[in-house]
Amino acid sequence: MRREDKFVLSHRPYAVDLSSFRQRFAEHDEWFMVDAVWFRRRSGVTAACAGYLDDGFRRTAPRDVTDFLEKYEDGRYGAKCLARWDGASFWCAGQDPEENARYLELLKPMLENFPAIPPGRDGWWRF
Repeated sequence: MRREDKFVLSHRPYAVDLSSFRQRFAEHDEWFMVDAVWFRRRSGVTAACAGYLDDGFRRTAPRDVTDFLEKYEDGRYGAKCLARWDGASFWCAGQDPEENARYLELLKPMLENFPAIPPGRDGWWRF
């Protein structure tokens, strides 16, 4: 990925929470992830999305979050979406009402301020 100063929706950019960078472990695997938000447009409707970027295929551990993002090359599937708000409907993958409320609290002002980077995020990162 590379960082761009200008927002271009067709570049499918992400704004990331640099402080959320973490390592996850499963039986024989380890991977790294960082929380992200982004905008998408489908059928003329813009939506604010939240989720995370993860790279489970990395062979060497990144030095830090910037190293992780700069070496993240596989953008075929994009980020994992956990919540989406389009101004009329809200979708969330989670079952916890408090978590869902936190996502909606993040996404509503994000969509209202389109295409501004939400506070506390670094952007715009794109593949």
